[in-house]
Amino acid sequence: MNRNNAITDIPGIEVGQSQDDQALTGCTVILCRKGAVGGVDVRGSAPGTRETDLLNPINLVEKVHAVVLAGGSAFGLDAASGVMKYLAEQKIGYGVGNNRVPIVPAAILFDLDLGKSARHPDPEMGYAAAASANGGPVAEGNVGAGTGASVGKIFGMAGAMKSGLGTASLEIGGGVRVGVIVAVNAFGDVLDPGTGQIIAGARPTNLGPVKLGGTSLFADTLKVMQSLAGRTILRLASGGNTVIAVVATNARFDKAQTTKVAQMAQDGLARTVRPAHTMLDGDTVFALATGQKKADVSTVGAYAAEALAQAILKAVRAAKPAGGLPAVGT
Repeated sequence: MNRNNAITDIPGIEVGQSQDDQALTGCTVILCRKGAVGGVDVRGSAPGTRETDLLNPINLVEKVHAVVLAGGSAFGLDAASGVMKYLAEQKIGYGVGNNRVPIVPAAILFDLDLGKSARHPDPEMGYAAAASANGGPVAEGNVGAGTGASVGKIFGMAGAMKSGLGTASLEIGGGVRVGVIVAVNAFGDVLDPGTGQIIAGARPTNLGPVKLGGTSLFADTLKVMQSLAGRTILRLASGGNTVIAVVATNARFDKAQTTKVAQMAQDGLARTVRPAHTMLDGDTVFALATGQKKADVSTVGAYAAEALAQAILKAVRAAKPAGGLPAVGT
């Protein structure tokens, strides 16, 4: 049974979070103390990442010990150093002679336009998040890497909406589980695949807060992109957006299979974020396989996409207004 409807429903997966509510930034650490086979799929064209090359199936290291999702743009990659310090103190890491080197991939999102941009996730924040990690319920919304997240930015921050962090899990038969955690900071709009309606996204800048279901109040980023104004905006826009996620499963996979799960999980992003994987996004999905259950890769990948779609919807629905941005239902 999935107790938490969270990535922590996967045995061996823990989550810890830390944030600065004044600076509106933070980090989320997904911890696997016994190690998990890792993979990654990067679809956006403006990624900020660390240690993704080692997840290539042709490379040596099989297992990772944590993944860090952080705000702060490239500055936020520093949070991974604090996670490494915590793991080293616990004597967790890849054995190299008499040494233990924690393997900690990371991805960041751009949240510098909200809060106090002089403060970024740093080693101290990463250490605090790792030290707080546990296998219980996971806070959602304006927490961790989702603290400064926003969506719908074709008109800039003046027309954006607050987003956040979300998590979900699914039981897919035979005791196999898949869980996801995601920080949603997309350039595009977030849609509910069940209705096809935008639930959070770009607002014409003369409008105030948007009520849940009030789709007529959204600008519809895809339509704006067709217009002369939209084409002008896109020529001037810079990459300050991304959706970053971790998928975990208790399946027994190698690196190539785990990478395939990460790749298939991106379909859940494309179902809920429109447009996705743009030149202005750094969309990155990590995958972790903890190895307890025999499973079919295609099935796990298909349900990973479903879980990611659910987690994205939870991220925007759990968000609260912050930094002058409205949130869903406010």
